[in-house]
Amino acid sequence: MSTGPQTPAFSELRPIIKVVGVGGAGGNAINNMIASGLQDVEYIVANTDAQALAASGAERRIQLGVNLTQGLGAGSRPEIGLAAAEEAKEEITKALKGAHMAFIAAGMGGGTGTGAAAVIARTARDMGLLTVAIVTKPFHFEGARRMRVAEAGIAELKTSVDTLIVIPNQNLFRIANEKTTFAEAFVLADKVLHAGVACIVDLIMKDGLINLDFADVQVIMRGMGTAMMGTGEAMGEGRAMKAAEMALANPLIDDLSLSGAKGVLVSIIGGRDMTLFEVDEAASRVRQEVDEEANIIVGASFDDSMTNKMRIAIVASGMSMTIVNQQAAPAAKPSAGTQAATAAATPAASDAARRRFNPEDLNPHSGYHEAPARPAASPAPRRELWRAPGGVVIEENVTQPPGHPSEPIDRDEPTAPPMRHAPDGDYRRMPSVDEFPPVGQREYAAKSPVYAAQKSHAQPLEPPPPEPTRGGGLLHRLVGGRGRRS
Repeated sequence: MSTGPQTPAFSELRPIIKVVGVGGAGGNAINNMIASGLQDVEYIVANTDAQALAASGAERRIQLGVNLTQGLGAGSRPEIGLAAAEEAKEEITKALKGAHMAFIAAGMGGGTGTGAAAVIARTARDMGLLTVAIVTKPFHFEGARRMRVAEAGIAELKTSVDTLIVIPNQNLFRIANEKTTFAEAFVLADKVLHAGVACIVDLIMKDGLINLDFADVQVIMRGMGTAMMGTGEAMGEGRAMKAAEMALANPLIDDLSLSGAKGVLVSIIGGRDMTLFEVDEAASRVRQEVDEEANIIVGASFDDSMTNKMRIAIVASGMSMTIVNQQAAPAAKPSAGTQAATAAATPAASDAARRRFNPEDLNPHSGYHEAPARPAASPAPRRELWRAPGGVVIEENVTQPPGHPSEPIDRDEPTAPPMRHAPDGDYRRMPSVDEFPPVGQREYAAKSPVYAAQKSHAQPLEPPPPEPTRGGGLLHRLVGGRGRRS
């Protein structure tokens, strides 16, 4: 009976990769990966919705927040998803035990995926696992609130993983057409999640001419932050270059620039007819897009089912957030050292920055203005007074009250012409009461006691001319004014 140490089976020495689908979107991605036949990984689903868990085909299922949600979901509230994941943290730890690498697949913007993904990723990372998250962002038609929730969830998740890959659902419109159904569009997004996981699995698990091990993957993806991935498959003549171009131009990934990538994994898979020149052509095309100092690891393997075909997969990590084809680059922010030096040189700069912009504070020689400074204008001579009709005195240059600038305002816009003396002429005079007709004078005197008192010291008004008297009395009027003839 041998008492020496027993050598474990070779299969037990292979790295263990576990894929965790969180929430509804993560669970759907797991189902699509299982249906596609992706092997050499272990599938786990975690959800607050008991009904969704029952429909999953994963090997292990974790119900989050049994006491908190009663299996009814998180109601699109990330704080409920976070609390539910904290409640099931012990079960999550047991499910991840023994793994070397964990993929977290989730959809951002909802309750369970947004809140629980960060908790699960943090648990995996604390256990020493290489943690990679592949998440989706909502469509624009889902509203600004859901997008804000997704952005906040992505920011929190980024601090809990080694590498983060974000796929905006809005980019599905780049590959969809008018006949693409709603279900087919989400299958396309799930295929991107599948391709990202399959790329890493193929690099590690498949044997080939240029092998990559798990340590190579760790070097590229450990603590690298933002990443992107892409796959391309082509057949026939020029298949290597076509597949490489498709992998570099993944339409579902935001247009991040590869120029700032710190590490790049390139997986080249083909049939037995794949040539050395095709491998060199594909790898060289990818190398053209990255910096010379970037760490590029290339793996090449065979797949007997891919006769006359080639598949290129790229995972670039440590990405810069420079967007390609942008209209204008944003202004560079000053460094901390520059800010400190500026603050020391100008202690009042922060106070001045908080004030409202004042054009008078600008110095023509400080770089704000390109035009040369204008010479100071001499004060205009004071004009003489002049008198308008009616005894009104007008002075153009009036002395300004204390506290106001006495300098003339230098304006570019045209000003009003100066005032000029009116030409002499006859002005219509208002008639006096004495010039009224006698009837008007009497009526005005009857209505104005003051005028009547003034006229009492003056000459009396001319009495009206007496009416001619008629001779005779009643008899005279009866006879019609006819008198006796003498």
